[in-house]
Amino acid sequence: MSALADRAEDRWDDGFIARSRRIGERTDEDGDDDDALVRALSGAGSDGGKVPSPPPSPEAQALRVRLDALRQLVGLSRTRILDGKSLTEAGRVLDEAAARRGLSAQHTVVAIAGATGSGKSTLFNSLAGVQISETGLRRPTTAAPIACSWSDGAAGLLDRLEIPGRLRRRPRETSEAEALRGLVLVDLPDLDSAVGAHREHVDRVLALVDAVVWVVDPEKYADAVLHERYLRPLAGHAEVTFVVLNQVDRLPADAVDLVLDDLRRLLDEDGIALGEHDEPGATVLGLSALTGEGVGELRELLGQFTQEKGAATRRISADLDRAALRLRPLYVVDGRPAPEIGEAARADFEDRLAEAVGAHAAGLAAERAWRRNAGKACGTPWLRLWRWYESRRAPRTLSGLAALAAMGRGTAGPDGPDEEEVTARQRVEQAVRTVADAAAAGLPDPWAQAVRETAVRGAEDLPEALDEIAVTLGAAVTAPRVKPPRPAWWPAAVLAQAAMTLLQIFGGLWLSGQIVGVLEPRLLPPVLLMVAGIVGGPLVEWACSLAARGPARRYGQDAERRLRQAAAGCGRARVLEPVAAELLRYREVREQYAAVAAGGNKLSTTRQ
Repeated sequence: MSALADRAEDRWDDGFIARSRRIGERTDEDGDDDDALVRALSGAGSDGGKVPSPPPSPEAQALRVRLDALRQLVGLSRTRILDGKSLTEAGRVLDEAAARRGLSAQHTVVAIAGATGSGKSTLFNSLAGVQISETGLRRPTTAAPIACSWSDGAAGLLDRLEIPGRLRRRPRETSEAEALRGLVLVDLPDLDSAVGAHREHVDRVLALVDAVVWVVDPEKYADAVLHERYLRPLAGHAEVTFVVLNQVDRLPADAVDLVLDDLRRLLDEDGIALGEHDEPGATVLGLSALTGEGVGELRELLGQFTQEKGAATRRISADLDRAALRLRPLYVVDGRPAPEIGEAARADFEDRLAEAVGAHAAGLAAERAWRRNAGKACGTPWLRLWRWYESRRAPRTLSGLAALAAMGRGTAGPDGPDEEEVTARQRVEQAVRTVADAAAAGLPDPWAQAVRETAVRGAEDLPEALDEIAVTLGAAVTAPRVKPPRPAWWPAAVLAQAAMTLLQIFGGLWLSGQIVGVLEPRLLPPVLLMVAGIVGGPLVEWACSLAARGPARRYGQDAERRLRQAAAGCGRARVLEPVAAELLRYREVREQYAAVAAGGNKLSTTRQ
């Protein structure tokens, strides 16, 4: 064992660090060639980090399903969601997930982050077994991310982190290093650095690594910047989080557990699930990077974490959970059923449209027209003659003048459109608003607005279409010249009325002959015939009017139904069907969101 260590020591001391530093010093002279040389020396493979991956695990397969659902969700929602920021965040998660899954699955990228003076660079060097990252009292010490890879093939991952070749290192080759094969450790600048570029490095790399080791010290473990800006927003990433209390050598032995308990309390308040008692969650431990106390335990945990090769999947899943939580208000309203246009809303919409086109009034007019036609057919000839005479002189009568005035009201006056037309348009608009509100009830705000806009767009030409229906169908049933169909009993009624008329005529002629002296005077028979004809004619007309009530009512109801159905069909085609299509699209995207959010409430990724 000592011989192996000696050989490893000999190999380490053969000038690797010196060569790396000399290469860094010659960067200005031979930038590209030296970067390639350093990348070769640092173990970066020529394959760009893309190495063959084993068959995906069940977790990886479930993640793929969720990512596909999110991709479809973003595509379906692109033109419907007003909050573009949330969709942009979801698109970023998709891009980063695709980029990470396209790189090596055999490597686990772990960042070491912490505040100024927490000792993260010392811990980084201690895990690597050699002085890689500079340490000292000068603050900030680390100005740019530095990477240390325990195996080849991580070049693509480091390129993604934008870590140049001169800042890529290899650890000391020892027996302990073999347990960390596949680990890529990144030392970050101080997260509370006064230099803005340093904080930008931290934020950029933290969004791309597979896991994070947060290093805190006994003095600043409750720092507000750490908890409010980083730990709390990343509470859902508990499974890929390590929280290390460094510098425990500065605390009394009995104070270490107290500080660790207080740290766990703060983490619990941040919403981070703690991995205790074999439960999944964040790992919390104390160590001293300066003395080495607890570093071996952390190395063992990182080795086990790396060998599992599931950190990248868990990190992407946590990012996906976070994106799904932000998207939730756009797709889900708690306590509301699935939205739909109910039968009551449909019936009310059709009733309002029927009222706008005057379906009921048209039905009454059709009924009156039927009864009027029946009265003309079954009335006495004298009454029909009188009605003909009235119709000839109608324009000179008050009724004719009223009809002309009614015709004049059908056109717009000089002050604007007809009041009745405005009222009908307002009824249509009110009907559209009512059914849109009913359909949008229970929808998230963006989708509710999309439903209302769809209804408004469909109703732009609806009043004109209803006017055309009212003109065509309404005129067809109410025009005076349009004769309703006659029932089978009308010929018998006409014959009966003709017989009553003949009785009157025959009786009158008989009585006239008697008066002239041509016939024998017998007053009673002709008078009885004339009385029978005179009384029988109105009786026949009255009986026909009773018999005509039922057919006239049915004719009016049929006319009203046809006008109502035509108005309802127009409203369905222009308003209800587009709104129903919008609701169907919402149900589709909600199903996709349910697939995205599947498993998002697990304790292993976030604490509700």
